[in-house]
Amino acid sequence: MKVPQHIKRYCPVCKKHTLQKVERIKTSGRRKTSSLKAGSRYRLEKLHKGYGGSPYPKMEHGSKYGAKTTQKIFLRFKCSECGKYNQIDKGIRAKKFEIIK
Repeated sequence: MKVPQHIKRYCPVCKKHTLQKVERIKTSGRRKTSSLKAGSRYRLEKLHKGYGGSPYPKMEHGSKYGAKTTQKIFLRFKCSECGKYNQIDKGIRAKKFEIIK
């Protein structure tokens, strides 16, 4: 997926359409993952412990419920007039992502 470096879109702060710079948000390394997520709670750790391995089926490529082959891409936009950032809540799934100048 190719996205231009500058896009004209609506700024909720200025309340008008302005030219905005596009940035990709990288989730890795930004912050520690939550300890309340299902994969990190003690109950699931107990299930994984010892012989027998995981109680859930493995997500394998090519199976009925195969592993996802794409990444979710999150974009952040900086307004050229007020300098504020705004972000799309839903990520876009794409194998390749490129910002074109």
